[in-house]
Amino acid sequence: MTTLVNHQWRLAARPAGAVKRSDWSFTEEPVTAPADGQVLVKTLYLSLDPAMRGWMNEGKSYVPPVGIGEVMRAGAIGEVIESKDPAFRQGDFVNGVTGVQEYAVATAKQLVRVDPKLAPLPVYLSTLGMPGFTAYFGLLDVGKPEAGQTVVVSGAAGAVGAVVGQIARIKGCRAIGIAGGADKCRYLTQELGFDVAIDYKSADVKAALRDACPNGIDVYFDNVGGDILDIALTRLARHARIVICGAISQYNNTTPVRGPANYLSLLVNRASMTGMVVFDYAKRYPEATRELAAWMAAGKLKSREHVVEGLATFPETLQMLFSGANQGKLVLKVASE
Repeated sequence: MTTLVNHQWRLAARPAGAVKRSDWSFTEEPVTAPADGQVLVKTLYLSLDPAMRGWMNEGKSYVPPVGIGEVMRAGAIGEVIESKDPAFRQGDFVNGVTGVQEYAVATAKQLVRVDPKLAPLPVYLSTLGMPGFTAYFGLLDVGKPEAGQTVVVSGAAGAVGAVVGQIARIKGCRAIGIAGGADKCRYLTQELGFDVAIDYKSADVKAALRDACPNGIDVYFDNVGGDILDIALTRLARHARIVICGAISQYNNTTPVRGPANYLSLLVNRASMTGMVVFDYAKRYPEATRELAAWMAAGKLKSREHVVEGLATFPETLQMLFSGANQGKLVLKVASE
C-alpha cells in the first residue's frame, strides 16, 4: 500500500489546572500496516468527553492514566481501509477507542461495526455511543426511576444529561435539568421536553429546586459535582438515589476535589449515592443500542452533536467542554466520510 503519514496528539505533560496546548505534542509517523488479526482504521470523527481530563492525571482511577508520550485516549468512528481479519472488510465503518490520531491499527475485538444508513456517524459517538449508554445504564440500572417520580440531572444540556432527561420522560417521570445559559435551558424545555430547566448561571439554584421539586428529588443524576451536588443533597426525597457520573466542575482544580458538605442528608433520607462507570456494562451495550435506537426511530429521543473540523484544533476544541461553549455532544471531525 502507499505509505501514509499518521498525525497524532500525544500527552507531553501532566496538566496543572486547565489543559494548555503545551501539554500536548503534535507528532507524525508512517502508518503501520496491520498484521494478521488486525485492521487499519482511518479516523473520521473523534469523541471529546470530560472524562479525558481525568485520564490525563496520574493516579488510581477506573482506567490507567494516559502515559507521557502516549497517543491521547479517545473514542472514534473510522473506516476500515485494510483488514487482516475476516470479521471486517475494507469499507466497513467502526467504533472503537483508537485515540487522537488520523490512523490506528486495532484488533477486531476492539472495534464494533456501525451502520451509517441507520444514523449519521457522529450519533454513534453520542446518543448511540458511550454518552447514551452512560445515561441509559446510569439512570435505569442505578437511579431506578419509577413513573411519577422526579428526576433531576445536572449538566443537562450535555451529551449524557440530555439523554438522561429524555429517558426520564419516556419512563413517565418529571425531568428537571440544570444547565448554564438561557439558550441551553430553552433547548431542554422546548426541544427535549424537560418539565423544568434551571439556569445555574442566573438563578438561585437552591430556591429553583425547591420550587421545581416540592416533594423532593427522587433521582439525582450528577455530572458536575461541587456546589450543585451539595445543593441537590438538601432537596432529597425519602429513599432518593444519587447517581455519580462525573464532576466536571472539579476536573481543572489545582486543589483537592471538594466533597459534599451535606452528605448527612443521605442518612436522614435513607438515600443512596452510587458511582457508575459505563465500561462495567460493556456486555449489555447491544441492549442499550436497540432500546435507544427504537426510541429515536419513534421520535421520543433526540440527539444533537456539535461538530468541529480539524485534527489540528484538538487542544482548543477540547477546552470547549470546560467553558460550556459546545451545544450538544462535542465531536471533532478528522476526515470526510
